[in-house]
Amino acid sequence: MDPLSTAPSRRRFLAAAVGLAATAAGAPGAAAAADPERLRVATFNIHHGASPADVLDLERVARVIEAMEADVVGLQEVDRYWRRSGFVDQPGWLGERLGMRHAFGANLDLAPEGPGRPRRQYGTAVLSRRPILSWSNTRLPLFPGHEQRGLLRATLELRGTRVTFAVTHLQHDDNREREQQSARIVELLGSSPERTVLVGDLNAVPEAPEIRTLTGVLDDVWPRVGTGDGFTYDAVTPHARLDYLLASRDIRPLTAQLRTADPAASDHLPVVSDLQVPATRRRR
Repeated sequence: MDPLSTAPSRRRFLAAAVGLAATAAGAPGAAAAADPERLRVATFNIHHGASPADVLDLERVARVIEAMEADVVGLQEVDRYWRRSGFVDQPGWLGERLGMRHAFGANLDLAPEGPGRPRRQYGTAVLSRRPILSWSNTRLPLFPGHEQRGLLRATLELRGTRVTFAVTHLQHDDNREREQQSARIVELLGSSPERTVLVGDLNAVPEAPEIRTLTGVLDDVWPRVGTGDGFTYDAVTPHARLDYLLASRDIRPLTAQLRTADPAASDHLPVVSDLQVPATRRRR
């Protein structure tokens, strides 16, 4: 065969090889593997800003949250416009005080406690230093005569990566109701969630069936990277782990700690964790 007759095909082969190399090096349209994001998350049942002795001091709660230096915090037992908490919009006040964005899930929405006052609300909240792109609150199964509970979900923006951050507070005195609430949470978050964090006061110990329902799809951060028993309740004499940070399997927990510097700020201790979140692969 004439060697010259092979030249065009050889040129095409070399051009294709160069093109593949350019794509691997970051040519337009290539999928780029971005570095994972580090995210500090926390959960805190703030007891409507009152101490175990029922002394109202929302500034004290704000200082505890501030000291955690978290990117995003899930709060439980949050008031808006209640007499017991000075008719303050607590999520709004904390957001402004801490320079954080906020979202609020009203699980109770009741008549005002005084003429001309706004309706009083009670539920959970998200405080975030990262942008909150959207949020929604879904009511969970309710047994007659009990308190309405909910799942507050916020979509956060982490430099191009979106994370679902959810906060809840399960029923305190009925394990059957908690089991139904946990099952509903799994339905809402999905059986194989990604880039998802669930935090909250779950009112059950780790061995309880309702907790196992959740840890069937999410990892309990504390056993993986925490030290000690992780007891969060009650804050002054901790004897039970009721407050949890749960993360989807693609998230790597790095640290988990209780914050005990001011245990009388609420009746629960806050928990904080550093997580490594995989970045979304971007098109160049």
